[in-house]
Amino acid sequence: MKKIVKKPVIAVGPFHPLQEEMEFFQLTVDGEIVTDIDMRLSYNHRGIEKISESLQFDQVPFLISRICGICSASHPLAYVQAAEEIADIKPPERALYVRTIINELERIHSHILWVGLAGHFIGYDTVFMWAWKYREPVLDLLEEITGNRNNYGNVKIGGCREDIPNEIKPRILKELDEIEKKMDMLTKAVLDDPVLHARLKGVGILSKADAIKYAVVGPTARGSGVDIDVRRDDPYAVYSDLDWNVITQPEGDVFAKAVVRLLETFESIKMVRQALKKLPDGPVTIEVKEIPPGEAVGHVEAPRGETFHYVRSDGGNRPVRHKVRAPSYVNVPSFKASCIGEKIADVTITLAAVDPCYSCTERVAAVDSRSNVIHDYENLLRLSREKTEKIKEGKK
Repeated sequence: MKKIVKKPVIAVGPFHPLQEEMEFFQLTVDGEIVTDIDMRLSYNHRGIEKISESLQFDQVPFLISRICGICSASHPLAYVQAAEEIADIKPPERALYVRTIINELERIHSHILWVGLAGHFIGYDTVFMWAWKYREPVLDLLEEITGNRNNYGNVKIGGCREDIPNEIKPRILKELDEIEKKMDMLTKAVLDDPVLHARLKGVGILSKADAIKYAVVGPTARGSGVDIDVRRDDPYAVYSDLDWNVITQPEGDVFAKAVVRLLETFESIKMVRQALKKLPDGPVTIEVKEIPPGEAVGHVEAPRGETFHYVRSDGGNRPVRHKVRAPSYVNVPSFKASCIGEKIADVTITLAAVDPCYSCTERVAAVDSRSNVIHDYENLLRLSREKTEKIKEGKK
């Protein structure tokens, strides 16, 4: 009888000090080398999509800003753009500029946050403390504009809830100058550090072919030489009126992803400056009385990549279907390509390199008291199709 030899397995999670949220990675190893990886997510399912169907259209942005605190401008904007497409609504031009400014300030603070966490993951806590200090003025600006450091609650169907007072524009521009100086110093420190080069270059490589195969988005894709960005490829808000560049790096390793995020902060600063100087006069919202029957998809280039929201209306005051696809949902599976063949010590920074938001990947699973799965993929697909048919019948 042939003896079966089990390969050693290392568990990372569901709770791990280097991961901010609940997730589980099971690493199969051969010595120090990872030979396989199994990912299990959705440890904290909040039912966002279902709750959305119980809220009025104007209430939904407050809910979906809670999908992810770091993308709390991106998710509501994608949803709002879908609803505006259904209702054939064009927000005031000033509102489009305000939306752009808020989303780019969010991108700056998100990328600085990631750089700080990346430094912490590899034991470089000086970078962690620098990044946290330099991120504070960005959050202060967001708070002054919207009233909140996160979960801004500013975007609404038809425009924005809060305007950017003209009298604070000089102060915002002055703060941007200071933020740019600090980020220039931090970027040079990271790019010139031989220890970081040795630690991050050639680690966790996601080739361009694998990036395309796994359909990754955002800095994860651009760090592998995939030149995509929703802001340029399918412009929304006022991105087509601004002068900026899409940052890419060909190497696909952890260092390349860090470079992309660092350089993107300067592009975002440049965009905010332009948007402030071009900010037109006028209102920031129009009255919206109803959302007619219809369906649409709104998508936005969130800090982690493309996020899109599918919204369906039957003419009532609530969405009858709201589907969310966040960037982490496609970026996380790429670990199968970037982690296998790496050393155990390099796995956590490789996992962190895509800036994963595990709460963005929540999906429900139904089990009984004995942990037997009640609804498998095929069953859930069948139930989804049945509900779609009922919705169609209701429209006839």
